[in-house]
Amino acid sequence: MQIRVLGCSGGIGGPKLRTTSLLVDEDILIDAGTGVADLSIDQLAKIDHVFLTHAHLDHIASIPFMVDTAGHLRDKPLIVHGREATLQALHAHIFNWSIWPDFTRIPSVDKPFLKFETLSVGEERQLGDRIIRALPVNHVVPSQGFVLSSAKTGASCVFTGDTGKCEPLWDCIAQIDNLKAIIVETAFSDDERDLAERSLHLCPALLRDELDAYKLRLANKQVGEANWPEILITHLKPGESELIVSQLHMLVRDFHIRPLEQGETLTL
Repeated sequence: MQIRVLGCSGGIGGPKLRTTSLLVDEDILIDAGTGVADLSIDQLAKIDHVFLTHAHLDHIASIPFMVDTAGHLRDKPLIVHGREATLQALHAHIFNWSIWPDFTRIPSVDKPFLKFETLSVGEERQLGDRIIRALPVNHVVPSQGFVLSSAKTGASCVFTGDTGKCEPLWDCIAQIDNLKAIIVETAFSDDERDLAERSLHLCPALLRDELDAYKLRLANKQVGEANWPEILITHLKPGESELIVSQLHMLVRDFHIRPLEQGETLTL
């Protein structure tokens, strides 16, 4: 399984600032932020599934353009998977004929360009050798993270999406064997900890607390440091990424931790 980072910034503002989206092989998106816009029309037409963490604009911005651009090039609908509340928000506030046409009814109700499928926390989808399971997170709107697993290799990667502190999330993560990486948000610096807590995001000190508790869970499972996953930081606030990363490196010393980079590819 190849996971290509199309976008991993908390905002826009230059060629290296694209909002959240991961391309799994050629046919699956995890979130659909502005990074999707860098794909060609042919690449867009190959995408069959989009798995959404939540309905905030930086995670769904490209879906309306994808459907409009490539829908006529496909012989089946694009399927968007997400929590019921997430899909309801897309239908009510985006695909409502006022903001964008309702492509769940275009070109016809029987053969639409777009289809919604509910995926709740704890449920999973298997698409070929790729298994995607929804994880609990803690955000200001109904949200979820994902664990992506390869049935071929048994390796896994976690993507938290947007979240504040969330004990159930780390309980789930601690149960995943052969976990190679955790892609976790750290949206704010510690200078804005109050804003992070109120908006249910993470800052370096909050992530350090989560990782300290996760480390105890690994110790209870007798998982040695050599088998600890890499910690990859995403959703950094534009203009503050260097500060956030420097604070993380000061606070988190046990794990290998680094910022996720737009354009890089992870292999499971």
